[in-house]
Amino acid sequence: MTKLDLKHNIYHIEYFGFEVNDLDLTYEDQAKVFKAFCEEKRLQIIELLQAGEQCACILLDRLDMAQSTLSYHMKILCESGVVESRQDGKWTHYKISESGSNFALELLKKITNQNFKKNK
Repeated sequence: MTKLDLKHNIYHIEYFGFEVNDLDLTYEDQAKVFKAFCEEKRLQIIELLQAGEQCACILLDRLDMAQSTLSYHMKILCESGVVESRQDGKWTHYKISESGSNFALELLKKITNQNFKKNK
């Protein structure tokens, strides 16, 4: 599943009210969502984004990391759907995606539910 497919699925969940088990998600798709949360630096980034949209320059300063390292972590966060980005000139601004967060929460609920059955 591509980044665009994941965003499309998140949109449909929010707009049409589909549940996660209504979608054809592979284990790889599910892992992309949870990969966002399984690294200390990414959790720090998410915590900083709780205050609202942040420019990459602010994140770089607060986290004291190289631009390439931040880009790596932001790629994973954006591919998960939990974080959204937008360009403003040469800088990228990031924020927590409400629909992506809801999707991750719903996915966690579904895969930890004893009655959840995988079709594949």
